Amino acid sequence: MGKLIDIVKQKFASECISSHEQHGDETVIVKKEKIREIMAWLKSDESTKFNFLIDLTAVDYSEYEGRGAPRFEVVYHLYSLSLNHRLRVKVGVDEKDCIVDSLVPVWIGADWYEREVWDMYGIKFDGHPNLKRLLLYEEFEGHPLRKDYPINKRQPLIGPEN
Repeated sequence: MGKLIDIVKQKFASECISSHEQHGDETVIVKKEKIREIMAWLKSDESTKFNFLIDLTAVDYSEYEGRGAPRFEVVYHLYSLSLNHRLRVKVGVDEKDCIVDSLVPVWIGADWYEREVWDMYGIKFDGHPNLKRLLLYEEFEGHPLRKDYPINKRQPLIGPEN
């Protein structure tokens, strides 16, 4: 396994569900209950120094129902400017408990990423300071990047306020 995967597994053995390395990209899948603690450690520890949250997104795996894993994954891409390494961290999010801790307290830049994931997938971020729609208007019904979103759905019309 990769060096970063080994570091994470050594510190958070009971929180690591799985990991893999492919083409030099290291990925670790962790339990969502400890995501804020794990990420804060990855940011501050001298061996990792992940001071840059490159991206945060989600994936809807509803088409793969028999895979035995949660419907959604929230995917975090981290980078260390000083150590020049990157790591992908994933957490599974079940449709019935569609919430994960916000990382805004760790990286302020997570703010808009989390709002985008909420807007498009309906995954809530506990502790987010302003979780509201980012790309769509507030009256929009549903979350359009969910695989079960009806593509012909009519949305409420809104007009200029007078």
